[in-house]
Amino acid sequence: GQWISEVMPHLAGVADDLCIIRSMHTEAINHDPAITFLQTGFQIAGRPSIGAWMSYGLGSENEDLPAFVAMLSGGSGQPLYDRLWGAGFLPSVHQGVRFRSGKDPVLYLNNPEGVSDDLRRKTLDHLGQLNRLRFDATNNPEIETRIAQYEMAYRMQTSVPDLTNVADEPESTFHLYGEDARKPGTYAHNALIARRLSERGVRFVQLFHRGWDTHRSLPGQLRRACKATDQANAALITDLKQRGLLDETLVVSGGEFGRTVYCQGDLTKESYGRDHHPRCFSMWVAGGGFRPGLTYGATDDYSYNIVENPVSVHDLHATLLHQMGINHERLTYKFQGRDYRLTDIHGTVVQKLI
Repeated sequence: GQWISEVMPHLAGVADDLCIIRSMHTEAINHDPAITFLQTGFQIAGRPSIGAWMSYGLGSENEDLPAFVAMLSGGSGQPLYDRLWGAGFLPSVHQGVRFRSGKDPVLYLNNPEGVSDDLRRKTLDHLGQLNRLRFDATNNPEIETRIAQYEMAYRMQTSVPDLTNVADEPESTFHLYGEDARKPGTYAHNALIARRLSERGVRFVQLFHRGWDTHRSLPGQLRRACKATDQANAALITDLKQRGLLDETLVVSGGEFGRTVYCQGDLTKESYGRDHHPRCFSMWVAGGGFRPGLTYGATDDYSYNIVENPVSVHDLHATLLHQMGINHERLTYKFQGRDYRLTDIHGTVVQKLI
């Protein structure tokens, strides 16, 4: 009974695992404040991202990898900024680490030419001693973060190459995710790495894919974006499920706002597009205790306003945190004299999604 576009046939194949929210709404109408709002619960930059909050609240299950990883794909579209996976005013140990395509997934991780592992270890030991002396003098927590990050980087020299080498995956994996999963930098490859990270206990993984801003040439642009992501999204759900990980993993997909039902440009030509629309849009969640096969909320006949069960970005954040075992009203951090939280002073757990 789910309504899923013909350009996402693989996602339609896992419809029974999807909880589709058709009544999302947001406060922002332009990309920068809207994606900042979706990531941090606030339109103005400076707040911690949801992944940083999750790292702060739950910690990590793997000492050799970051608690929070971000990956980008799609070669065009709106620019993306480090603050979208940043720690804001939380200790910077909680910020997301961006994995890149190419020879070095994490910049500056490998030893410089002529530096051995033994020399690297001795250098870090001496540097740690100096940093601890400075911490004893200043009691600045960021110095402890610096020590921890140096040590994490050292351990990642071994763990990251093993993680990102997908040559050990069976052929059935690439049949499931598609051949693009062999190519670093594609969404399919990032989705496969997300599964490998999740298996290793990494707490929060975020995939950003650009190319959805369809102000013009919508039919072709939307088909390309869906083709790049559809099979991999369905594969990630299927893969986690067959490994027994979907029950304890939330897979969440959506954008920062919706698009208008009315057109920009000439409808009779393939050059038409649609504008930004914050009043209603859809997202889906799979796993993690969300109700599978559910369609929640509804819009009017013109897809302009919500007429049933509205869900705000704050409500979504509150519900995601709840399913991760966190009370969104109690996960706070004191900054400049005020207790802050991801949901600010808003947010209600949507029990009917659970």
